Amino acid sequence: MIVGATELISRVTGPGSLSDTPGRFDIHGTDLGFIWDAGPGADGRQRCLVMFGDTYGQGWGPAGAGPSNANWRKNVLLSSTDTDFADGLQFDAAVTRNGQRSASQLINSLPKPVEHTVIPNSGITVHGVHYVHWMSVLSWLGPGRWRTSHAGLAVSVDDGLTWHKRRPIWWNPTGRSRFQIGCFTSEADWVYLFGTTNGRYGPAYLARVRPTEITSGPYTYFDGRDWVGSRRRARPVLSGNVGELSVMPHERYGWLAMHLDETRGEILLRQAPAVTGPWTDGVPVAGAAQYPGLYGGFIHPWTVGADDPAIYWTMSRWGDYDVFWMRTELRG
Repeated sequence: MIVGATELISRVTGPGSLSDTPGRFDIHGTDLGFIWDAGPGADGRQRCLVMFGDTYGQGWGPAGAGPSNANWRKNVLLSSTDTDFADGLQFDAAVTRNGQRSASQLINSLPKPVEHTVIPNSGITVHGVHYVHWMSVLSWLGPGRWRTSHAGLAVSVDDGLTWHKRRPIWWNPTGRSRFQIGCFTSEADWVYLFGTTNGRYGPAYLARVRPTEITSGPYTYFDGRDWVGSRRRARPVLSGNVGELSVMPHERYGWLAMHLDETRGEILLRQAPAVTGPWTDGVPVAGAAQYPGLYGGFIHPWTVGADDPAIYWTMSRWGDYDVFWMRTELRG
């Protein structure tokens, strides 16, 4: 696989966004925007769900996250049936409550100082049920560093309208526990969960579970040769500094992984013949020199077909505190 040029297409959120998220959903500033195939909606049309992290409305800014009195929501969910990616990603609707216009917070959070925020990391839909991996952030510790108390799953059985926290819970008493940041993907009879410690410094590990047992387990963990029951015996499958992560199978190139490398200030695209690897070191597809404050890197699952000459993905920028639509060419 040869990775070609990357270009910024348009804004996904914020002022000037294709879907006018400030006017339609009171989303003036937000980040992340991970995407997953959610199957058909009530009208029978195939759609994706897109979840964002800390989100701010009227009064946001002027840069970065905040202020908290600007209709702060710690996570929001939008839906999209858009298949023409050349000009950007358009949204059909946001999940709202009580007749409100603005997108609503869906995964509950405890008040400070018990819990600073609840940030979603990845989503997957299995047999019509939606699952999101989230982390409970206690405090921010500087660029690329934060401390979580635990991570867990939120589940929706009513097509995203309501979400309930469920087990398993990955506790983090020492600050070094794995699977605090998670990334779902799937293949055949398995759902896979990549996980890292809190923050953006360190490798990613891999777990798997049967699709019908996501909230009950057992999860098993890859130890470099086999699948074992102990999380402590897991060995890294993605080396280096793995920030926000998306992983999915590609019809031509095996498996693709995209993530931020905080140390390098670059979003990397990596490839492997199998979900367990071996993974390449990665090719930079965007860097901080051109896009200051970049992070994220979430591939749209509908752009990984054998005949697709490119992948489309979302990128966040801290200063803008919004999400952008990106295109990266693939050849060979």
